[in-house]
Parts: sequence; C-alpha cells; structure tokens
Amino acid sequence: MIEMYAALVNRRFWKVVAHAGSVPFAGRLLYSFAIAVLANRTGRLIKFENVGLRYGMGPEVLRDVSFHIPKQSFQFLTGPSGAGKTTLLRLLFMSLRPTRGLITIFNKDMAMIEPAELPLLRRRIGVVFQDFRLLDHMTIYENVGLPLRVRGKEESSYQHDVLELLKWVGLGERIHALPPVLSGGEKQRVAIARALIDQPEILLADEPTGNVDTPMAQRLLRLFLELNRLGTAVVIATHDLGLMDQVDARRMILSNGQLEIYE
Repeated sequence: MIEMYAALVNRRFWKVVAHAGSVPFAGRLLYSFAIAVLANRTGRLIKFENVGLRYGMGPEVLRDVSFHIPKQSFQFLTGPSGAGKTTLLRLLFMSLRPTRGLITIFNKDMAMIEPAELPLLRRRIGVVFQDFRLLDHMTIYENVGLPLRVRGKEESSYQHDVLELLKWVGLGERIHALPPVLSGGEKQRVAIARALIDQPEILLADEPTGNVDTPMAQRLLRLFLELNRLGTAVVIATHDLGLMDQVDARRMILSNGQLEIYE
C-alpha cells in the first residue's frame, strides 16, 4: 500500500485517493506527508557551516562542523558516547545556539530567528527524545495527540490517526495506560508515535530503538523508512551498528567533536 501511494504522489494523481479517510494510518496519514512536501521537495532543509559550540568557558564540544540535511534524505548519526550527538540534535531542533559558525534552517539564518518564530519552525521538526518527555498525568493516547490538541484541533480530527499509530507501534491495547506504569520500551514507542503524529518535514530520533527488542526495532525502522520514502527527512542518532547495517544510508560519524560523513 505504501508503494502505491508513493507512486501516486510521484505522478501527482492526487484525486485517486479522494476517499483517504477510509484508509489506515499507514496510508492516509503518510499520504498527507507526501502532499505536504510535494510542492517544495528539492534543496536543503538544514545547513551547518563551520559550526562550533562550547558550554561556558570549557572546551568546544563541536568543532568546525559542516554538513547539510537534504529534503527527503535519510541518515544515521553515530559516534562514541560523549561525542556530541545529542548536542548536535539540539542544534538541529534550535534548542541550542552555536558559539560560532552559521546554521541555516528552512532558509533562515538561525542567528536572525526571533523567539516568536521558534514555535512555528519547530512544528516542522519531529523529535524523539532519549528521555521520552511524556506527561505522567496523561494517558498514552493523550500524550500522542497532545501536539495537535495544543494547536487547537478538535479531537475528532485526529482520534483515528492516534489510535492507528499506537497500533502500529504495538500499543493499541494500552491507550488508556499512564506513562508511570509503562516499561522503558513502551515509553520509547509512545515518544516515537508522538513525534510522528504532527507530520514533520524532518524527524530527529535520539536512540529510538535503544529500549525495544530486535523485532520492534526492525518494525520501527520500517516505519521511519516509509516516512522517508514519502518525503520526510530522517536523522537517527544511534549506537546500534546492526540497525545501521540494515539500510544503505548516509552515515554521519562524530568523534572528538568533529564530524565525518560517509555517503
């Protein structure tokens, strides 16, 4: 089904899926990803030029980092613990500003972005945090739907998508559970679902398979690949060499604060 929708998008036969409301999440919501990016599908989403970052007066955590994230690209970010992977993801999400260098995000110089613009730009970036960042007083259903709820959308407009996505990550029977009773793997899957429900142009995932078993890791990887095929750029930070070996994808390797890229 995914391949069929991808083919339809590529040929721009939009009207063929006029009754998209009747197809499951993997078709209807992913098809909307493709529609959202089709009008602007070439070029670069993010570009780093000679970026450096230090905390306080300490040594630079990142040094002379230069790369770009093309639209519709898929890449792994890897390196030893403490190499700066999470710091680099925070720069990509605009939760940190560099000490030096130039970062361009969605054709905007990061140094010139006003605080009032940040929420709108961040809506275009989905993030799976390593520490989950779930709200303990909300059910997992409510956690996943929260990004849309805070935008003022009616629950009826996203309820089906939330339920289908929770089924996809293997939590369809636990929609009323609260985060404190979940295992680490279950919390990770909720965090992944929440990052995807907002239909981002870029997905940043910090160790998304670190707390799940091998079959679930492969299932989640397939979801990331499906999203990518329909137009979403994906950056996965991981130590999992087995996961990376399953995909012929770009590898961004951080070591001692410097970045090497293998296409």
